Amino acid sequence: MRELILKMTMSLDGFVSASDGDNRWMFGQDPIAKAWSIDYLAQAGLHIMGRETFHAMADHWPGSSDPFAAPMNAVPKVVFSREGDEIVPDVVTLPPGGESWAEAYVANGDLGEEVAALKAEPGGPIIAHGGVRFARSLIAHRLVDRFALLVVPVALGRGEALFPELEAPLALTLLEATAFPGGAIAKVLRPS
Repeated sequence: MRELILKMTMSLDGFVSASDGDNRWMFGQDPIAKAWSIDYLAQAGLHIMGRETFHAMADHWPGSSDPFAAPMNAVPKVVFSREGDEIVPDVVTLPPGGESWAEAYVANGDLGEEVAALKAEPGGPIIAHGGVRFARSLIAHRLVDRFALLVVPVALGRGEALFPELEAPLALTLLEATAFPGGAIAKVLRPS
């Protein structure tokens, strides 16, 4: 059974998205931290995300020359949406490299059942990207096997937190921590 890993970038003050939607702060200038994130994404057997994140990424990564584009475009996708198959872009409208976006499976059933079915399939780990509402749903349903959080040295003051809806404290066990020269810290944790 493969694991579901929630991979998110987080500000020092605990936000995974800025309140104004400008999330350029996530990408930082530290090439070593960026390489860690790229390598982490490349290990995935499947990328899953919510509808809004899927559209934003499908509009950006195909045809991009950024180093993140290779794992983002190569790994198969599942998009969680209640809007049906029409949300997947037509391959004709995508630049070269966008085939995996056009071939994305749309999961529109019960979240727990859909994730359980994906975990039962063979392959590498499932990496979830968000957005924040999707990530919170995965957490609320206790579907996350591992958290990969890249905490970057920026304070936002306000924004979207990852854990504001917990009904009880969520104990986590630190599996690894990596500090990068630019001040970012990667933390990989497992629910206890």
